Amino acid sequence: MTGDDARARDLAVEYKTVGIDDAATAAARLRAEHELPTLLVLDREGMPKAILPASQMIEILVPAYVVEDSTLAAVVDEGHADRLCQALEGRTVGECLARKAPVLPVTDPDATVLEIAALMTQAHSPLVTVVEQNGETRLLGVITATHLLHRLLGPPS
Repeated sequence: MTGDDARARDLAVEYKTVGIDDAATAAARLRAEHELPTLLVLDREGMPKAILPASQMIEILVPAYVVEDSTLAAVVDEGHADRLCQALEGRTVGECLARKAPVLPVTDPDATVLEIAALMTQAHSPLVTVVEQNGETRLLGVITATHLLHRLLGPPS
């Protein structure tokens, strides 16, 4: 099957997910352990709700006074820097989602490669979720930007 006739259902793969009520620290560990560009956050019914980029989790770790004056980052000792992850303690994934969360790109199983690429580009997202809404709504999987590029480039020459 070439990239031209592939459909979203053919490209969708399983992807690590977190629930909106999961502990933020566990989600951060999952993201780091699997080197994921973003986390796919599921709602309480198990459907895609949002994406949580690693950069957004890191933003929670950096104290506001350092964001306001980045020169302060140079004077914070390593012992204090090692405690930055404590900012995630006691928080849920839902509490880490930005008020202006990135758009969750969702596509139909019959979407073409070009439609998927366009959606990924419009949403500035490293992944697109593939959701089937045939009587019952269900997540089929995701298509990552890396997977899509592999598909578009074809085998190495």
